[in-house]
Amino acid sequence: MSQAVSTQSSYLTFAAYLARDDDPDQHYELVNGVLVEMPPESEDNNDIARKLLFEFAKHFPVQLLAYKDTEVEVMGRRATCRIPDLLVRTAESKAALSGTVRATITRDMPPPAIAVEVVSPGQVNRDRDYRYKHTEYAARGIAEYWIVDPETRQIMLCQWVNGQYEDTVYQGAEPIQSTLVPGFALTTAAVFE
Repeated sequence: MSQAVSTQSSYLTFAAYLARDDDPDQHYELVNGVLVEMPPESEDNNDIARKLLFEFAKHFPVQLLAYKDTEVEVMGRRATCRIPDLLVRTAESKAALSGTVRATITRDMPPPAIAVEVVSPGQVNRDRDYRYKHTEYAARGIAEYWIVDPETRQIMLCQWVNGQYEDTVYQGAEPIQSTLVPGFALTTAAVFE
């Protein structure tokens, strides 16, 4: 479960968030100006994310892949920055990070191609991944947003079409139909095995 760190009277700007110099082993997302501590994932969720990472590595150069280490600035009521479980960057978004001191894709940079979130247990996490990030990633123009849900054993593939996501749910033996990864070999069931 995540825990808010900032107080309502001390909302952070995006610049203040980037200037922070905290423990590098602790991860935070910035959500509407408030620091939200991101606790470590369960081993099951990490296994799912790694399985997807290795499958993506069959289709993209490794330099375009990011595993829980690249932030994406998105729109919110106040400054908001997310850390997806996996990212597939475009060549343009990767090039925009060249020479930066922090792997943060800001709003003035091209968006990544794919963001993947593995849903953690709990309603707060479900709301964050299905509602808030769905809206934020669509507004950011990320071509595909994958919501990988171990609880329901389904993958919702959200494809950006004309400024919004069109969502398709995959379950069981269904092959995942991605326009950006047309040869994706894993079925939904195989992702959760």
